[in-house]
Amino acid sequence: MAQPDSKKIFFENLSGAGKAIAVLTSGGDAQGMNGAVRAVVRMGLYVGAKVYFIHEGYQGMVDGGDNIKEATWESVSSMLQLGGTVIGSARCKEFRTHEGRLKAAHNLVQHGITNLCVIGGDGSLTGANLFKEEWSGLLNELVEQGLIEADAVQKYSALHIVGMVGSIDNDFCGTDMTIGTDSALHRIIEVVDAIMTTAQSHQRTFVLEVMGRHCGYLALVSGLACGADWVLIPEMPPEDGWEEKMCQKLSANRAGMKRLNIIIVAEGAIDRNNKPITTEYVKNLVVKCLGFDTRVTILGHVQRGGTPSAFDRILASRMGVEAVLALLETTANTPACVVSLCGNTSVRVPLMECVQMTQEVQKAMDQKRFEEAVKLRGRSFENNLKTYKLLAHRKPESELPTSNFNVAVLNVGAPAAGMNAAVRSAVRVGISEGHKMFAVSDGFEGFYKGQIKEVKWGDVGGWTGQGGSLLGTKRTLPAKHVEKIAEQMRKHNINALLIIGGFEAFESLLQLYEARANYEEFCIPMCMLPATISNNVPGTDLSIGADTALNAIVETCDRIKQSASGTKRRVFIIETMGGYCGYLATVGGLASGADAAYIYEEPFDIKELQANVEHLTEKMKTSIQRGLVLRNENCNENYTTDFIYQLYSEEGRGVFDCRKNVLGHMQQGGAPSPFDRNFGTKISAKAMQWVSKKLVETFRQDEGRVFANTEDSCCLLGMRRRTLVFQPVVQLKDETDFVHRIPKEQWWLKLRPLMKILAKYKTSYDVSDSGQLEHVVHNRPKDSDASVAM
Repeated sequence: MAQPDSKKIFFENLSGAGKAIAVLTSGGDAQGMNGAVRAVVRMGLYVGAKVYFIHEGYQGMVDGGDNIKEATWESVSSMLQLGGTVIGSARCKEFRTHEGRLKAAHNLVQHGITNLCVIGGDGSLTGANLFKEEWSGLLNELVEQGLIEADAVQKYSALHIVGMVGSIDNDFCGTDMTIGTDSALHRIIEVVDAIMTTAQSHQRTFVLEVMGRHCGYLALVSGLACGADWVLIPEMPPEDGWEEKMCQKLSANRAGMKRLNIIIVAEGAIDRNNKPITTEYVKNLVVKCLGFDTRVTILGHVQRGGTPSAFDRILASRMGVEAVLALLETTANTPACVVSLCGNTSVRVPLMECVQMTQEVQKAMDQKRFEEAVKLRGRSFENNLKTYKLLAHRKPESELPTSNFNVAVLNVGAPAAGMNAAVRSAVRVGISEGHKMFAVSDGFEGFYKGQIKEVKWGDVGGWTGQGGSLLGTKRTLPAKHVEKIAEQMRKHNINALLIIGGFEAFESLLQLYEARANYEEFCIPMCMLPATISNNVPGTDLSIGADTALNAIVETCDRIKQSASGTKRRVFIIETMGGYCGYLATVGGLASGADAAYIYEEPFDIKELQANVEHLTEKMKTSIQRGLVLRNENCNENYTTDFIYQLYSEEGRGVFDCRKNVLGHMQQGGAPSPFDRNFGTKISAKAMQWVSKKLVETFRQDEGRVFANTEDSCCLLGMRRRTLVFQPVVQLKDETDFVHRIPKEQWWLKLRPLMKILAKYKTSYDVSDSGQLEHVVHNRPKDSDASVAM
């Protein structure tokens, strides 16, 4: 799309009037599909297009009749939280025939539909592309058969296709995450966490089969998220003799006082000769060789079920809106494209390039070119595999390098789910790099009191699934205690620091950097990982813990809305945490279908509050039964949660009644989500590798010590759009509002108009940052950890 001079395009200039868009879901269902359907319908209506549902996928398109229905705003209400797809999905053999596609073309033309949004897997999207290529020929045939008028060929001359990938397997090349994958991981991890408690009670080994006939993504990432002992996937079959190695590892873990073993097997797992590896085979192997009490659990369709996670709801909503934008901008020569995710950015990639690359993966596996198959899967898959190998397979002491460096790890600030996964990853990667790892209890308060002890590989076993901070964390900043902290660093000969925490951790690192002028003990490599539910740290789009908090908010909002089912019309006012940062309120509002979200970053007054009440009143009179309003805890000192509750109660009298709820610290608790477990694990591993590199670079042979006093030796590792970036903390000072403890610029503010549009507000939507068409082979920066989040 050519960029205009203004850098901004608004929907006053991008009208969809006269266009007809149809949306269908095809192939297997995936949680989040309903969110994508909802976003397509509401965005389509917002831009003035007619929008149609096609029920039962391609079968409904071939059969026509009542399967093709015009959608209204209200027809997608209350579906965001539902799993599966409410418009139905079906495998359709008839659409694979020329006659079937001819029928489908006739049915579309009868409704004036020339824009198709397809949500499905690679088979569904390939079918859509073939349909697009045959379109003009199909119309000519329909004219010859007298089924449509001759002028219809000109009027409906081109069919435009935009795809979104809905697949729990995440087996489609060209996107980091497909709709449904994160929710499937939630189901798997819920089961694994439950199994682990019973397995520990009886000292059992569990062999779990997860979905993934051709792709091991779910097995690999769930293995990372739960600290599995062994993972078997189709892309990387184990070396010959793996059975003995696996049994040795299981035995060693038991000898190390570990009371359970978890083995995760993808349903498509194979050995080097392309022979299937079944859960039954693995179970019998463990029983025969070790005599362990071993059980098999096949998760099956549980993974497809349940409500979509916060991540999938947001991803589906963003992709749905982007799909409509892409359809509005297509021309007769625009290739069919797929809306995909690269890092934290929406991009559009040519559909057939993605399909061809996906097919290349299978060819490589069939021809036993397994390393190539892993590379073709993409950087995300490759990084997950490297991280798993690094953390799961401990090298013998004799094979470890000896660096003679001591590295300390500590948590600072409020606890955040995923901190423990980050600590485990740091400790194990550090040991693998040959360092001695030290854990500091209770943040900098414990540091100056000398609460420092060496931590070994086995000490952090089972930490990934634990919420809160097992090391203990305090908000104490180091400035007042630098002398005592320097003394402890001398005493334990600490050569590098890894700090995991929120805004206090950022301020602490700045204070330590400034203390270098007076204390050489701080002239060492220092790195910070952002971990806070508020997501208010400068230098990163995402923080460890924020996803878990979002899921807590979304689950609670779902339950609260359900509590009003069957009662009279009701509006809920819900207060979220976040300090002055409105991330949780905004993104939680988008994921739960809120009508409004009040935040500090977007000032509001009594007129806006009044307008919101009137808007909600109108909606309540015509359609919806329940309303949801989120308020960030520090959005305004005068317009409190009580004030807003009383205002809505008074102004809505006679139309709806009101309830309020302060979510409080439940947002900070609970087991970490798969997203946070893996984000914490992966960025911590990357940080430790950076620390190792800096230690070697800054070691002075002549003095026999580490000395680092440059800006780039004191960094924050953050996710910036598509890449993980190490940024000197001193350079982030100018990007920070220290009074309100937030970054001066925040990417998620661009999601606010999207939330308003989906709540039926008339507002302008800036599309200057919409996805641009890219080639799939070029859409990954070289240093990117694509899909850092997963």
